[in-house]
Amino acid sequence: MNVAIASLPAEPGQANEDFAAAASGAAVLLDGAGVAGADTGCTHGIAWFSSTLGGLLLSTITAHPARPLAGCLADSIRAVRSLHEDSCDLSYRASPTSTVVAVRAGAEALEYLVLGDSTLLLADQDGKTTAITDQRLDEVGKRLRGPVDELPTGSPEHAAALADYRDALTGLRNRPGGFWIAGPDSRAADHALTGTVPVASLASATLLSDGATRLVDSFDLDTWEETLTVLGSSGPAELIRRVRAAELDDPDGRRWPRGKAQDDATALHWTLS
Repeated sequence: MNVAIASLPAEPGQANEDFAAAASGAAVLLDGAGVAGADTGCTHGIAWFSSTLGGLLLSTITAHPARPLAGCLADSIRAVRSLHEDSCDLSYRASPTSTVVAVRAGAEALEYLVLGDSTLLLADQDGKTTAITDQRLDEVGKRLRGPVDELPTGSPEHAAALADYRDALTGLRNRPGGFWIAGPDSRAADHALTGTVPVASLASATLLSDGATRLVDSFDLDTWEETLTVLGSSGPAELIRRVRAAELDDPDGRRWPRGKAQDDATALHWTLS
């Protein structure tokens, strides 16, 4: 495998709640989440949840190549739950959750799974790109976040509006009409986007947290094709550097309203031979 990974926390010295890893023929990326300022009910924290779930998922999808990815994710969610349900209160509405992107390459096909607002970017041999993103969280968010986007990012008023927004968003988590994300309930895996693509048709598969896709889907500064060019020529670290530069150019969110001035950003770029 030819895999390059880069990841940065939102701020230096801050815990990085993203997780990405690869094994023979497989890769995963998770973006952990909670509710800002809220007690999660978990003594381990969001970074522990995303990294533990990610490690178990990668192990499961490589150890059981015939098991569908959604089944592997459900198994892994149950395994993580068993690790801390005796010490943590998983009934909290703010209990740690995570997006999930997973890919597994077989002899003929690349299987994929996407749950939450992280992105899988597939590039075929002709350079055409296909971005697979679970839009349900964004669709719900657009209905709720108007007051947040009207305020300067980082201001006390913005922080209060953001807390209200995230609380309302949490009430729509893992239910019909809302959105689905990996958390304490393994049934969320049944609602993941899944599919297969012929391996021979692909040049690369890239797994991206939403902190690494901002140049395209939030800032409208790049296209997916331009993102792929950066990844192929300079690697994931350069992509994240460019995201940070754009964020620092708009620290108050006036040009690009957003919940966080900077976010954890992770990119895993897998070049397929």
